[in-house]
Amino acid sequence: MGMSVTISAAAETDAEQILKLQYLCYQSEAELYGDYSIEPLTQSLDDLRAELGSGCVLVARLGEEVVGSVRGTVDDDGTAVITGLIVHPRMQRHGLGGRLLGALETRLAGEWAARRFRLATGQRSEGNLRLYRKWGYEPTGTEEVTRKLTLVTLEKEATAVAFAASA
Repeated sequence: MGMSVTISAAAETDAEQILKLQYLCYQSEAELYGDYSIEPLTQSLDDLRAELGSGCVLVARLGEEVVGSVRGTVDDDGTAVITGLIVHPRMQRHGLGGRLLGALETRLAGEWAARRFRLATGQRSEGNLRLYRKWGYEPTGTEEVTRKLTLVTLEKEATAVAFAASA
């Protein structure tokens, strides 16, 4: 009988596993844009530990192994900024990214009083864009980061959480 993936709040002891997984997951993004200096590949363990203490961070576990993670913070206006959605390459395309996103949205809307959600991804990251559209996010703007990378910002209202979670 196989193990099932569980989603829970990240602990400080998860920081190293999250950082290693982040490094693995963002290799394909770096290759897509020809830029291996992107922040997820250069983030230090200390910076990640600081993030764990300042927002809501969830992990997906298969046994003791962290196989996914997502982070979010909520500003004074009630806007939740979601970052760092990662899923181990061998676990991708099985709905885990959507489960992590839905769990974070639910937690941010409930415990952190988020009224809207915002996230960003690269314009060439079709898989990410497809996932976010499926979950009700709509593009609201773009920002040219480098000649090769333009970030697409997507948002949705927190009222859309219940609808997307049932999809």
